[in-house]
Amino acid sequence: MSKAERLLLVSGNANKPLAEEIAKYLSIPLCGAVVDAFSEGEIRVQVLDDVRGSDCFVIQPTCPDPNKNLMELLTLIDALRRSSADRITAVLPYYGYARQDRKDRPRVPITAKLVANLITVAGASRVLTLDLHAGQLQGFFDIPLDHLYAVNVFIDHMERKNIKDLVVVSPDVGGIKMVRAYAKKMNCDFAVVDKRRIDDKKIEVMNILGEVKDKNVLMVDDIVATAGSLCEAAEALRRAGAKSIFAAATHAILSGPAIERIDKSCIDELCVTNSIPLSKEKLHPKIKVLSVAPLLGEAIRRIHHSESVSGLFGPIVI
Repeated sequence: MSKAERLLLVSGNANKPLAEEIAKYLSIPLCGAVVDAFSEGEIRVQVLDDVRGSDCFVIQPTCPDPNKNLMELLTLIDALRRSSADRITAVLPYYGYARQDRKDRPRVPITAKLVANLITVAGASRVLTLDLHAGQLQGFFDIPLDHLYAVNVFIDHMERKNIKDLVVVSPDVGGIKMVRAYAKKMNCDFAVVDKRRIDDKKIEVMNILGEVKDKNVLMVDDIVATAGSLCEAAEALRRAGAKSIFAAATHAILSGPAIERIDKSCIDELCVTNSIPLSKEKLHPKIKVLSVAPLLGEAIRRIHHSESVSGLFGPIVI
């Protein structure tokens, strides 16, 4: 095998277990690399293997601590570029700063675009990511981007439960396209929780669009951060007569009072993926972690062999 045909996986410290799972799926070892910091906190990187002419994939979500993990990503990309890698793909299971994607107030940055520029300037040839907070973020990159969806991971899990009378629900109006895709795939109805945000910490649920009385409910979202919106929506659904309440969110940030809220909520099970690693303190009995390593691994294999990535989702479009 020539170096141009060689696939190399490089991982930072953001989610090493996921990188190891992906490497196992592809039956190749992770590339040797030192990723740590100098005494004053500066990120230090050295790639230990020869990468000249190789097809390199850097696996590094920009999850908490986002600033440290982003800097690790950028320095890894720069190290590979300066080591004459043939192509560098930034694999971002979670794309941090995605919620800062527009000027919704005066004199604020569009940090999602800034981070996209940084990744490009560092030397990435393309990006592979999972469930962006907003689909239009794909246009923030001036390099090719492959956008994966975790929808089939959650659907497979729910189908194994064989739940009857299921309704897919969006906890806010912005998720209508996502729940419609889930409902079409699962051949069931969908509903939407119409809410009004009082401020950045308080949510007031207005009403529910759709029928959930005497139904089992699956709420779907891309991110669960403080879990305020999710738990408020769950309470509204229970008051509206929902029987059991399940939730699925791709990226489990689970910051602040999230775990306490989930513990006290009427949510029976919250399914998340391992796009973000969960600490022991966040491993709650109500939380079920599903792996996206096969999805990311297969996408990496297809990109390396110049095969279609969209075929991973079948006919579903979000």
